[in-house]
Amino acid sequence: MTKWAIKLSEYDISYQPRSAIKAQALAELVNEATFTEGDEGNWLLNVDGSSTLAGSGAGVVLTSAEWDELEYALRFDFKASNNETEYEAPIAGIRMALDAGARNLIAYSDSQLVTKQVEGEYEVKEERMKEYLQEIR
Repeated sequence: MTKWAIKLSEYDISYQPRSAIKAQALAELVNEATFTEGDEGNWLLNVDGSSTLAGSGAGVVLTSAEWDELEYALRFDFKASNNETEYEAPIAGIRMALDAGARNLIAYSDSQLVTKQVEGEYEVKEERMKEYLQEIR
């Protein structure tokens, strides 16, 4: 937290903790989103897919190695399940990162299912999900 407080103070911004957020969860979030030594040249990709009766889409936040942030809200023109949107989001984000010139990418998703399947810890059973997984790899 001290590292973030110092960074924020450079921009005349102070951090005010919220009591509703558990300290451990906040610490983990800051730790995940913090570049460390040896991360030079890495880009960060944070994604979240969503599917509702009104439609489906994804949120993509791409952070360059120079800390430039690119935020995208995507709306899909096809019906998709929530699991499909959770795969579509990183696929779109990876494509955007490559188009922006990223060569080293660290990706984060809130979908435990997708991250564990990509890491090989969970088995993919549905054929459609296998196609998505193949596209990410």
